[in-house]
Amino acid sequence: MRNEQVFSVRGDAELVARAGHLFESALTEFLCAARDLKTWSQPEARAAIRNRMRAADLSGFTSRKLLSPVALADEEARAHLRQVQSKGALVRISGSRLPHETILIDRRVMILAGRETPTGREYTVTTSRILVEGVHSLFQAIWDSALDFDAYLRGNVPHLDADGRRILEALGSGLTDESAAKRLGVSLRTYRRRVAELIAKLEADSRFQAGLRAGELGLPRQRPY
Repeated sequence: MRNEQVFSVRGDAELVARAGHLFESALTEFLCAARDLKTWSQPEARAAIRNRMRAADLSGFTSRKLLSPVALADEEARAHLRQVQSKGALVRISGSRLPHETILIDRRVMILAGRETPTGREYTVTTSRILVEGVHSLFQAIWDSALDFDAYLRGNVPHLDADGRRILEALGSGLTDESAAKRLGVSLRTYRRRVAELIAKLEADSRFQAGLRAGELGLPRQRPY
């Protein structure tokens, strides 16, 4: 159709300049799927995202945010999501692989965030009905199988055996890997393998995130030997 288009912009500033008005014009539905909360890095872009929540006061308006567990790695992110919920948005956590960011507005506009480049993140904006409807269907399918934010925090507590808990404590002990392995009576290779397994079980990206995630789930606090 003549009014359908696809265009790309580079960097948050250009996105806000050319498509920022789309966030504020949402009338019925605002959907967002993202791996984490780090896509919008510049203050201008964050302000544009916040502006969209003003529409939450409209009768019949729906705002949904779909995220991966990685997005819950720190308290600031969780606090942000609680604030989003307090404004009427629905938040769910999915174990499915999610993109950096996909936004759907009123089933008429889609914004896809690409990877970061030296000149800024690239975004693709489209009003193609076929593309928008296709991605909307994928979003809905993943949403249906995802867990409510609060339910995820309450119920998704991984089981850690005694060895896993000792590894978790070792991570917070301040010891080097070599010293921690010696203290636990295992080889350095075995210790590092178990650390990697623990990070994966806690759905974290790093040792630091593993510690945060453990605290969030109510697992034993790390303590020095």
